Amino acid sequence: MEHMTQKKAAALLVVIAFATVYIVWGSTYFFIQMALKSFPPMLMGAFRFTVAGILLLAWCAYKGDKIWVKRDIINSGISGLLLLFVATGIVIWVEQILPSAMVAILVSVAPIWVVIFDRANWKVNFKSTSTLTGLLTGFAGVVLLFGEQAGKALSGHPDLTMLSAMALLLLAPVSWSLGALFSKRKTSESPARMNIAWQMIIAGIAFIPAGFFHNEYNSFHFSQVSGASWFAIAYLIFFGSIIAFSAYIWLLKVRPVTQVSTHSYVNPVVAVILGVLFAGEHISLVQIGGLAVILISVLLINLVKYRKPAMKKQPDKPVILKYRISA
Repeated sequence: MEHMTQKKAAALLVVIAFATVYIVWGSTYFFIQMALKSFPPMLMGAFRFTVAGILLLAWCAYKGDKIWVKRDIINSGISGLLLLFVATGIVIWVEQILPSAMVAILVSVAPIWVVIFDRANWKVNFKSTSTLTGLLTGFAGVVLLFGEQAGKALSGHPDLTMLSAMALLLLAPVSWSLGALFSKRKTSESPARMNIAWQMIIAGIAFIPAGFFHNEYNSFHFSQVSGASWFAIAYLIFFGSIIAFSAYIWLLKVRPVTQVSTHSYVNPVVAVILGVLFAGEHISLVQIGGLAVILISVLLINLVKYRKPAMKKQPDKPVILKYRISA
């Protein structure tokens, strides 16, 4: 009886962890836009990641982890700059201009760039018909979305700001995939939480001079930040950066990575739903079609991974690519 109760408890924890990763990571785009209503973008990135990183580092110290490992700090710094400062920084920046749902749809192509830059696995990936089809399908989805937005921006009174934001956003998944691959290749004996803590701290520090460059300090006062923006930042720190990622790492230990990777399909859908229902964003049929095309492409790219465990009848080995693009 006690064994059955433990099984039920474990199953419940798995469900809760999946729900956390699905919903929280999908909602970060919405909460970034909420925070930006009264918080400058670079300062918001600095505050969010520095605070989250320090809290996580304090937890690592409490758990007895070795904090000052030079090689791990350097490697975490490089991947943190690519993943959080550049990729997530672009997401934060463009959400001043573009709807959160549109941003979530376009950055969901990150798995496509991972395949392209993963040179060590080119022989395997580019021999797979489903992977090649997925790559072509994914780029077709991006062209579809970008073409629609470019047409709107250039018609009537040209909106070059929106067009520039769209072009800049295309670089976010590129930087994310490079950071993910770098992080994957640089093995570490430290716990994953330690590497992530340093990623966030170093990325947060990098946002500070970016705020000076954007001249955000002269006009900013903490007293001007609304309660809604403070709530959004607190949500991003505790839920987006700490709790959801902890749930993700735990799931990789107890469930096959192919199951855990399903968050790639759910996160943009959650972002679109929240943007439409609570931010009053309008999603066109073309955008819905583009989302469907991109998600199908990600499915095709991962098809080989889904088949492998079934063919070999072996447990899936967890491979951690750290975060996904979010906020």
